[in-house]
Amino acid sequence: MAGLVIRPRARILHGHDWVYSSEVLKVFGQPANGDVISLKDGRDKMLGSAIYNGASQIVARRFSRQRQDLDEDFFARRISQAVAWREQQGCDRELCRMVWSEADGLPGVVADRYGDVVVLQLLTCAMDQRKDLIVSVLAALPGVRHVVGRNDASVRTAEGLPLETGMWHGEDPGEREVDLRGVRFFVNFLQGQKTGLYLDQAENYALVAAQARGRRVLDCFSNQGGFAIACALAGAADVTAVESGAESAARLRDNASRNGVEVGVAEEDVFSFLNTADRRNEKYDLVILDPPSFTRARSKVHDALRGYRDLHLRGAGVLSAQGVLATFSCSHHVSAGDFETAAAAGLADARRSARVLRRLTQSADHPVALHLPETGYLKGLLLEAMPGR
Repeated sequence: MAGLVIRPRARILHGHDWVYSSEVLKVFGQPANGDVISLKDGRDKMLGSAIYNGASQIVARRFSRQRQDLDEDFFARRISQAVAWREQQGCDRELCRMVWSEADGLPGVVADRYGDVVVLQLLTCAMDQRKDLIVSVLAALPGVRHVVGRNDASVRTAEGLPLETGMWHGEDPGEREVDLRGVRFFVNFLQGQKTGLYLDQAENYALVAAQARGRRVLDCFSNQGGFAIACALAGAADVTAVESGAESAARLRDNASRNGVEVGVAEEDVFSFLNTADRRNEKYDLVILDPPSFTRARSKVHDALRGYRDLHLRGAGVLSAQGVLATFSCSHHVSAGDFETAAAAGLADARRSARVLRRLTQSADHPVALHLPETGYLKGLLLEAMPGR
């Protein structure tokens, strides 16, 4: 088996599963992109088996500490383990992320289940090459009739892979209505956002909505209206959702109607909306800030933090005296600590102070591997403004 000899002090020697090109001391054999390789330290000690891609900055991703091939038995075992773990955690087996990449020992495999539909993304070269094996295992799961391929995530370009979508098993399921913890959404599996819905926020929809009764709510970057609709269903006095994308705004209106609630939709840029609302001295009792990722590159973290600081300055400007602010970052290069520091700086710029009611994270079906912090990308805060400060 071909492989890599790892430099001293590389992060994989301290438990991480990734090897960057700068951490390679020597390549032995002639590994091709997508091959299974062995990893060794400078003393020839075996560190495990990994998938290789010389075209990526992350040249190797370990998936086992033993010698292991990527055969059908391996995929059946790992996927079965992932499904069983979620059942043990009490996750909804019919509507959940059933495989979450490295957190389930399957680097680059992301699979979301919506009843009899599985939406699959293959984000690494090795897993892309073994698509047929993975699809056959998923299609054999009880109740699965359709496997939809959503290989249109931009991270595939870093692996040298093309962007594509299509049906990989069964017929096109078309659009479906799904019930996510009491909120109904209409999902287009081949053309909708990512794999259909933001399942990582499912638990947070309920936690934030618990603050909404009788309050005036502003949901920024609303997308398909998850937070806005959950708050309206929870008894909010008034809900405004801000979404600049015309397609998402149209889907938001449809979803609100489907749930029988009134949501005012402002189809405009969030920063512009907040500036105008602040000038008019408009106030909201619950403000939700759930933007898309501010950076997909570590080199742009400083700019992202400046963006988060500015966003919290503007959000605080429309927050009532004892209002609640729910704020999130899905930028995995931005640490929870740095995000909280940026949020605090923005509030300070607005001459506001707040207490932490709760720290929020991704739903349980998106497990976080302690040794691989990149699997814990979603950070959130539920804050309460401190009056008179």
